[in-house]
Amino acid sequence: MTKLITPRRNFISGGAALATFGLAGAASGQTLAPTRSMRGGSNNYRPGAPIVDRIGGGGFWMTGTVRRAGDGQPLAGQRIQVWAHTTEGHERDERSHGAVLTDADGVFRLEMPQIVPAFGQAHGHLAYDSEDFETVFLRPVMPDPSATTLEAHFVLQPA
Repeated sequence: MTKLITPRRNFISGGAALATFGLAGAASGQTLAPTRSMRGGSNNYRPGAPIVDRIGGGGFWMTGTVRRAGDGQPLAGQRIQVWAHTTEGHERDERSHGAVLTDADGVFRLEMPQIVPAFGQAHGHLAYDSEDFETVFLRPVMPDPSATTLEAHFVLQPA
């Protein structure tokens, strides 16, 4: 079972303008605000990380959704890069980076080694870095460092 983890700063910055990541705002005629990049999200970013089936030995799941700002429509085929400090490598290690594409429903899912605390916090890094929409970097913090899943959600603004 995937546990929904939403950093408080996502709600404050407008990054998670979805009610429990449903389309409450868009369904009621409101427009969905784009996600803002999070401070520290781009640390150790590697442009062009390869698309992979999984990073390392796995055991931990990074999941989320990608939607279009305004109408909240799911975006298929969007590239999301993931990296973290894990049991198998540091954020700066090439082997700790990989990318995945969203499915027809705008959902992404990537198995990777367990994320472990770095600089006092267990956290992941994610980036949308393709050309059709503005680049967004996220750095969700895990409230429980022993969790085996972490979710991050993107609402993208056309470039």
